[in-house]
Amino acid sequence: MMILKCRLTTVEAMLGTASNNKEIHSEFIASHAPDAKSREEEIEAVGVEETIEKGMTVFPRNKDGQPILWDYQIKGFFKDACSSLRKIKGSKSSGIRAYKKEIDGLIFIEEREILIQTKEHIESCQRPLRAQTAQGDKNSLASSEEIAAGAVMEFSIIVMSDGLVPAVKEWLSYGKLRGLGQWRNSGKGRFVCKILEERLAEFADILE
Repeated sequence: MMILKCRLTTVEAMLGTASNNKEIHSEFIASHAPDAKSREEEIEAVGVEETIEKGMTVFPRNKDGQPILWDYQIKGFFKDACSSLRKIKGSKSSGIRAYKKEIDGLIFIEEREILIQTKEHIESCQRPLRAQTAQGDKNSLASSEEIAAGAVMEFSIIVMSDGLVPAVKEWLSYGKLRGLGQWRNSGKGRFVCKILEERLAEFADILE
């Protein structure tokens, strides 16, 4: 069993993913939280300034009002990365069959809240959305909070199966190409990762 202490630094601006409408967030987003307590925390964390428009996606805040990511967002990134990389012959991910089950049951983020360290003022990003409907093309405007490139996030990854460590490192490297947050298909939220420490851990120690 290994614990990897990581530092992510964004190389592109990152967009918030949480709905600023608590009712919407409760029904559609926080429902993915692992338990009722987590869901409650997430709903409270989207209570940003009243000046932010309804429908805008935002970053959750901690009790000090600082922007954060939740632990499960990193695990979600791992699933996204593995889903793509397992199609590449010779990749570490290609040997993982039930990858979602492996990530859910054997890989954990030590910190519940991951602080997004930035010295820049949080801006907003608007972009047009187009959708084809039965009534024809529909255009709308999406808006998100945006944190400038250079933001830093530090957290530790518990990898309970040593055989998955190379794949975890592969996923973290994939962050250079596909990142975190909203609109990542456009390159938003891309990051580089530095592993600060790798240490062995005992199963009994993790459960204490």
